[in-house]
This record gives sequence, C-alpha cells and structure tokens, in this order.
Amino acid sequence: MALLVLSLILFLGVHLIRVVVPAFRQAMIDGIGKPAWMAIHSVASILTLIFVIYAFGVARSEPIGLLYNPPVGMAHLTVTLMLIAVICLVAGFLPGGYIKTKTKHPIVLSVKIWALAHLLSNGEAYSVLLFTAFLIWGVVLRISLKRRQQRGEITLPTFVSAKYDLYAVIIGAIVWVLMIWRVHEWLIGVAPLPMLAS
Repeated sequence: MALLVLSLILFLGVHLIRVVVPAFRQAMIDGIGKPAWMAIHSVASILTLIFVIYAFGVARSEPIGLLYNPPVGMAHLTVTLMLIAVICLVAGFLPGGYIKTKTKHPIVLSVKIWALAHLLSNGEAYSVLLFTAFLIWGVVLRISLKRRQQRGEITLPTFVSAKYDLYAVIIGAIVWVLMIWRVHEWLIGVAPLPMLAS
C-alpha cells in the first residue's frame, strides 16, 4: 500500500507541476527550452504511470480489507458511466463538436467520471485510494484550468462540426464494448461484469 501511495504522489505530482509550482516549470523552460522540458515531462509521465500500474498490482495482492461493500448493481452503473467517460475522452482528442465545446475540458471530465464510477463499485482500500486520488486531481485540475482561462492563458475549444460528436460516440462505443468484452480483464485482471469473466 505504501508503494501505491508513493506512486500516486509521483504521478499526480508530475501532472500538477503547472498548478503547484508554475515558477519551477517556467524556470525549466527558460533554462532548457520548451521542447526539452516537454520531452522530460512526457517521459516522467509515462514512467510514473507505469509505476502506478505496478504499485496497484502489488497492493491488490496484499491482504487489505474492504472499506465498504458496494450495493448489488453498482457494477452495472459503473459500466454505464464508463461509456460516457470513454466518449468524453475520445471527444477530447478530436476537433470541436458539441461534446467538446459544452464540456470545455472533456479529457479531465472523463478522468473524473472514470474515478467516480469505479468508487461506486470498488470498496477495497487500494481501489478507494487510487480512484479518490484521481478524482481529487481531476477537480483540482479543472479549477486550475478555469482560472487559467479567466486569466487568458488558455482558450476554450471552438465548435467545428457536429460530425466529431458522431465520431466520438462511435469510437467511444467501440472502445467501451471491447473493454467490457475482454480488454479490461486482459489489462487489469478483472472482468467489468462478473458474468463475462472467462
């Protein structure tokens, strides 16, 4: 469990540098240039994400009990919410459609929905720690983005075409079906719905 805590501190810390220590980020950019800083940040993001995945796997093997026992049916609600989360995630990488422009920051929204959805159906201490940490990160990042937008540092996505909403729904639904079918079980070791376990 301690390893998971450390991994989350490192991963979320890397992703909150702009929020918590913007002067450090700017000093690094001024010193080594923005391309080099982005490369370092990207490598750190990937390595710390791998660390989180590894630490979560270790925590799952430890004898840690339940903090709460989710009611029957929560797994189905989680799966349903994940369809929305995946669609928002896909929309975030496409040009502006209604989904992207109305949600403003669909990728951050996707992370928050993902975290909340999994808190509804997972009561183990390690799961609660992981998903609560990401939910808090999503909330903090959303507040930061709103403040940066008010200061004129970033602009909100502009509408291009509704066809990108259609693309987001189709691609998101395909990814969602694949995750339910087998991919989630292959990657995480747990079937989203017990009846689909192999």
